[in-house]
Amino acid sequence: MVEARLNLEYEVQQIFQSIDEGRNFLLSGGAGSGKTYSLVSVIRQVIAENPTAKVACMTYTNAAVKEIEERVNHKNLNVSTIHDFLWDSIKHFQKELKEAIISLANNDDVSIISIDETNPIPENYFEILPDGIQYKEFVRLREGIISHDELLTVANYLFEKYPKLSSIVKDKYKFIFIDEYQDTSKTVVDIFLTHFKQSERKNIIGFFGDAMQSIYEDGIGNLDGYTGNDIDKVNEIQKKQNRRNPQLVIDLANKLRSDGIIQERSNDPKAPNMLEGVIKQGTVFFLHSTDDNISNVEEFLKGNYNWNFNNSKETKQLNLTHNLIADKAGFRTLMDIYDNDPILGLKAEILEKIKYNKKNDRPEIEIYEDDTFDGVVDRFQLRNRQRELKKDLLLADPVKAELYNQLKDKPFSEIRKMYLSKDALIDDKKQNENDENKKGSKRDNLIKHLFKIQTSIVFYKNGRYNEFLRATDFRFMVTSIAKKRELKEHIVSLINTGDKSIEQVISEADELGICVIDDKLIDFKEKKGYLYNRVKDVKFSEFQKLYEYLEGQTPFSTQHKTKGAEFNNVLVILDNGGWNNYNFKNLFLETGTATVLDRTQKIFYVCCTRAKENLAVFFHNPGADVIAKAKLWFGDSNVISI
Repeated sequence: MVEARLNLEYEVQQIFQSIDEGRNFLLSGGAGSGKTYSLVSVIRQVIAENPTAKVACMTYTNAAVKEIEERVNHKNLNVSTIHDFLWDSIKHFQKELKEAIISLANNDDVSIISIDETNPIPENYFEILPDGIQYKEFVRLREGIISHDELLTVANYLFEKYPKLSSIVKDKYKFIFIDEYQDTSKTVVDIFLTHFKQSERKNIIGFFGDAMQSIYEDGIGNLDGYTGNDIDKVNEIQKKQNRRNPQLVIDLANKLRSDGIIQERSNDPKAPNMLEGVIKQGTVFFLHSTDDNISNVEEFLKGNYNWNFNNSKETKQLNLTHNLIADKAGFRTLMDIYDNDPILGLKAEILEKIKYNKKNDRPEIEIYEDDTFDGVVDRFQLRNRQRELKKDLLLADPVKAELYNQLKDKPFSEIRKMYLSKDALIDDKKQNENDENKKGSKRDNLIKHLFKIQTSIVFYKNGRYNEFLRATDFRFMVTSIAKKRELKEHIVSLINTGDKSIEQVISEADELGICVIDDKLIDFKEKKGYLYNRVKDVKFSEFQKLYEYLEGQTPFSTQHKTKGAEFNNVLVILDNGGWNNYNFKNLFLETGTATVLDRTQKIFYVCCTRAKENLAVFFHNPGADVIAKAKLWFGDSNVISI
């Protein structure tokens, strides 16, 4: 085994020195350093040296779960998301789960778990609960259903209160590895590095990640409070090589890092950023203009540097949000439905007002069981800053008034449970068509049904007939040449969608046997009729634009969603459109609120380090001071006005 270790990369050898000392460890590595390669090497060697020990590996996304499962296929390895791991660890302790939720709901300092029905919540509140406490994609605490955020709080409570729970997990897993640790909640880190210490059982916790790639608000960011040289502290091991980026991108990225790691070119002549033993130089540009027309930027890069924006696998344009992309990619109507519903927005404001009154001991406005939504809206009299009634403003707009009238006579108790989320529309974006859907997709059943229709269309149009037959519900009827001819006529008819609405295409696909309307869609129409009625009249051609975007067939991506990906050419759009959490102007000037500056610096670092060959950053109408800093970062000749 000692000889086998000698063949491992230097940083992995250091990890095993920590393991031999019984110390938890952290592998810190910048973008493109090969952290996942190191993680896989550690897992393989651990299994080789401990053939009977079970190993748990957790990561932040389902895509990463799939990648690690494919690289290491072993019966003793359990790969999952952190949420799934925690739920598997606590789900059988139903008595303790019920007690935890009740205790947390009765704790005024815990805002994330609250049951408004009664106060305080009695100990026997969950006594009659047929399926016990459940973990799902949505939360209904009255029914004992918790979702992602509540799970972390409940798990932390249980591990802190019951040291035996830590012993059980330690006995089960001798090694626990956490990938992309920086995106993990501090609550989770406390479980493994604080609550675990209450148990005398021994195991090793290993963290892999990069503090500079902490771009989610709920992530811990770094382990600075846990690392050190003492035996009971986490031993940090730095991995400084960069195997992805060309030299000019590495130089720029090093100017953006703030954690002391200075990346170096890889010493592996076969690394992607090496060519015949020499590191690629690449190109970096800071482009700016007084015109914010991105088409001009694309034309500049096409005409002068041969960038191909039609090849989504090689070239990506990174924007801050899906909302910024919706117009460019052509799915604005759908985005507005899921992310900007005016009526449910008013409902959300009422619920916030209820919460505010309760928290600040303000007189509560009574809501009765038979109150309609309209009645509750009138009772709260919500106004804008100009003291205008928000209801009046809604009714003055014909489109919004029609939506309001759909819901106004329904019970408020029903409306308060209605919610829309853009995740139900745009979750599970792929970078290329060969990626499989990730586990636990948040897409709703209407969008999933539309995906099934469009996938059938795409398979047929691309001549992938066997895949088409597997995807379509017509496959059960293809028993003769005549049936095959009939199927061809049906799918050609469906392909010619023209200006057909989403509902028309759903009906046609059902009638033609291409994609039948199933129980899930029927249930969706019954339970989410308001949303269905909003979506059904949108042109199917707009959904097809959304499909292309989500399948990675467009040059567009968000700056967050691209983390972990890499492309030959990357265009980063720095938008200063009034974001509370980001300010790119202040990034260049190194001024402003420290937390906003830190967050902006990290998202910019992540964006720049996606580039395998060429990087371009576009800044609309920068001041002279921003341009001066850009010249320091990018080089005088690389700052170009277009």
